[in-house]
Amino acid sequence: MTDTNDKPTTTDEQQSCIEFPCDFPIKAMGTDRALVEKTLLDAVERHAPDSPRDNIERRDSRTGKYIAVTITITASSKQQLDSIYQELTDSEHITMAL
Repeated sequence: MTDTNDKPTTTDEQQSCIEFPCDFPIKAMGTDRALVEKTLLDAVERHAPDSPRDNIERRDSRTGKYIAVTITITASSKQQLDSIYQELTDSEHITMAL
């Protein structure tokens, strides 16, 4: 279906509350500091290769058992974000991705 401007009205971007492109933080958590960070950076490199890598935050849990790593990417689409999150949740090194 199209509107008077001949633009599709049912695309993923139109159904999303997010306007693309945008800065978008992605957080991954797990127990192995090195593997959590590597897994997150590998996923970002595959799906958002033009995003900066200098904005990484690391935070240990209160007990020190878990590490949370956050990187803010320049997201270009809902599909791109879905691909990153799917790769993270499929990884045995990631306990949770937000």
